[in-house]
Amino acid sequence: MGAPADMDWEWARRTGGNLSPRQRGQLTLRLLGSIPSLLSDQLRLRLGIRGSARLDLDNIQLPDTRLAREVEVIARAELSPHMLEHSFRTYFLGRVLAAVDGVAFDDELVYVCSLLHDISFETPTPGRCFAVVSAERAVLIAEDNGALPERASAIGAGIAAHITAGAQDNLADPGGFVGAGAGADLYGLRLSQIDPAWVADLLRRHPRRGFKALVAEGVRREAAAVPQGRTALMASWGLERLIHLAPFAE
Repeated sequence: MGAPADMDWEWARRTGGNLSPRQRGQLTLRLLGSIPSLLSDQLRLRLGIRGSARLDLDNIQLPDTRLAREVEVIARAELSPHMLEHSFRTYFLGRVLAAVDGVAFDDELVYVCSLLHDISFETPTPGRCFAVVSAERAVLIAEDNGALPERASAIGAGIAAHITAGAQDNLADPGGFVGAGAGADLYGLRLSQIDPAWVADLLRRHPRRGFKALVAEGVRREAAAVPQGRTALMASWGLERLIHLAPFAE
């Protein structure tokens, strides 16, 4: 089904990510449409039916551009330990799922978006979605490090879109890539397609550090700060419960 076409970067900047009644209805339909796949994933995980998708984490090449290097420095300096590890897991899980789907992606864009997608999550802005605030910060970082305006805009668009229901259907798009990777880490979205031994290795390298409890608290703060936002809508549909039911110990 994909994300609604009118919920783009221009919309995000103009509205701060606040939904109209029509948009709430659109996203509600997409959330309802995602239930069968979520239930299927959970059933497969409980039955021990797992896929074999994996990456070679020892030899994987990360983007080595000026922007990618600077973004990693900023992420390590500004993100809390549990959000930093989540950001790296988002990138690696997104890469695995993109390989499963057989889609190509712009590695620098998805790396930057993955590391910065939650940079404002733990400091909610009243009336303005954290994904939009994070996106705007990321655009400034990109421009300060030599990114052309259209490339900086693509980073902003990807981060702003990553929490839009349906975006994760297209991993060739940075927003879909981050949405899918973050969804796998938050509530086990498509985790059944990935080799469990590889997931265990990823968690050893990038531990969760009490992630469930901390991110659930962040969801509550964000929903209170932006009651007409996408996080508040997902929270009303049980996002916190999905987080706590995710197949991870913490």
